Amino acid sequence: MRAIVTVIGKDQVGIIAAVCAKLSAHGVNVLDISQTVLQEYFTMIMLVDASQSDLPFAQLAEVLEAEGAEKNLSIRIQREDIFNAMHRI
Repeated sequence: MRAIVTVIGKDQVGIIAAVCAKLSAHGVNVLDISQTVLQEYFTMIMLVDASQSDLPFAQLAEVLEAEGAEKNLSIRIQREDIFNAMHRI
């Protein structure tokens, strides 16, 4: 199952590394990534494959949110189909 991960917060060293390490630790593969820094704000969106994750999707979302809270970031994950439905024009 493919999903969208979004990360937003103040820029700091190691954000990409921390998020990718957490995803990798749970068997989630990064398929595509886009990131930018707008003044002091970091934004990233990732397309991931969570089909091999060792955690149920809801628990993976909780793990990512907790990682974000530790680093003062907002980290969210949504199933690709739900993300697409929410952003359809």
